[in-house]
Amino acid sequence: MDARTTGIVAYITWIGLVIALVAGDKEGARFHLNQALVIFLFSLLSLIPCIGWVWGIFMLVCWIMGLIAAVNEEEKPVPLIGGITLIK
Repeated sequence: MDARTTGIVAYITWIGLVIALVAGDKEGARFHLNQALVIFLFSLLSLIPCIGWVWGIFMLVCWIMGLIAAVNEEEKPVPLIGGITLIK
């Protein structure tokens, strides 16, 4: 997979993230792999009742922003959590 496809697949589901990590262009799509992983991990906080619902809506917006950036081949970090780097 090329870098654009890897970035897009990484945002689709957690299975897509695993596939992108294993079979994709890790060097070219490292930014989007990292963003998708951070969004996935922080979206687990949406399981907390009441406050988690608001957080879940925010994570949905972040996911959409990340997916659009991957489609347009831009490296724009998502708000609030975009500066966190897990994949170096």
